[in-house]
Amino acid sequence: MDAITRARRLCRWVLVSFLVLVWFMLALLVVSEIAQGKAQWWRLGPALVAVVVFSRYYLRILDAALESRYATREVVVSGALAVFAAVIGGGDPIGWGMVTMAWLSVATVGVPLWRAVWISVGTFVVAVGIGVAGVLTGYSLMIDGRDEPEVSIVFLVLIYTIMCASFPPSNRLWVWIYRLALQAHEGREAHARLAVAEERLRFARDLHDLVGHQLSAIAVKTELAVRLSDANTPAAKAEMAEVNALTRKALRELRQAVRGYRELDLPAELESVRSVLEAAGVRCELRLPHRDLPGEVRPVFAYAVREAVTNVLKHSSATFCDITLRFTTEVAELLVRNDGVVRRQAADLGSGLSGLGERLAAIGGELSAQPTGDGHFALHAVVSLPIRG
Repeated sequence: MDAITRARRLCRWVLVSFLVLVWFMLALLVVSEIAQGKAQWWRLGPALVAVVVFSRYYLRILDAALESRYATREVVVSGALAVFAAVIGGGDPIGWGMVTMAWLSVATVGVPLWRAVWISVGTFVVAVGIGVAGVLTGYSLMIDGRDEPEVSIVFLVLIYTIMCASFPPSNRLWVWIYRLALQAHEGREAHARLAVAEERLRFARDLHDLVGHQLSAIAVKTELAVRLSDANTPAAKAEMAEVNALTRKALRELRQAVRGYRELDLPAELESVRSVLEAAGVRCELRLPHRDLPGEVRPVFAYAVREAVTNVLKHSSATFCDITLRFTTEVAELLVRNDGVVRRQAADLGSGLSGLGERLAAIGGELSAQPTGDGHFALHAVVSLPIRG
């Protein structure tokens, strides 16, 4: 049994206890009347039947309240049954009048506070009216041994006042606590689902970056090694050694991505992409600042460089690629330009650039990647400094 089921069961038992109290008081009253020979079955019979049917509707109202619904029809019918039982029984607050108090305890659950107050006031007026009528007609047990009915009426009003002021807030509080627990449980489940979704997105993004870039680099290196295999065997062996190193690096980064601890190093990534571009016959020029970028920016710009170069290798026929990094105290910028034109539409950034945009957005940055109109393609990443969060 989970925590929510236990909380629901506890709340239900607390609310059912009001109905149990009603039956306990009625049982004592009926047994007392029978023992004293005062039982009037023409009154007790219909009243007991009304309370039996009332109990069934009471439980329905209770279940609806725990499901955040308001059973209007059941509330109306059970209210009429409670008044009927109280009228026939005499309306004692410690007897048949308890049925109206039990009704009040659930009828005010799940409604606005102002409506609950009006229901309580209305129930108080009806219950006191029935009780006073019982005292004046002699059906009420509160007049036994008393010569002055005014004293009984005062006690009756006092008891009903206490009940009408305490029963509704008590039940409303219990149901409110249960709903808070339910909302907290649902929020925790939603948080868990969100965490799983974010982890899937992170893994898919990292896997795309790894597979896309490393496979592109391996393809370029192996193609170059094939061309050099006959003319320059030592050079071909050197390229295959780099392929081997790239494969091991891809495997290592893939394991890091699975563990969730993957973070690229910007200087190492710049050297790596320059090597891959030059092996593919693309002239690469780096324009770097004299100082290191802030620590929060470096990994994201490393991903940006990797994604840009991967697209150069896969989607363009570039002959050169310029990578420029610059930053001030207010902004850090990355610009990657090449003279190839991507075959996909500028508006379709693809999963790699979309994921990169998400990485930049997470640190308050922006990304643009589109043709410049002069046969060049530019990827521009901007991050405001200092990074907040």
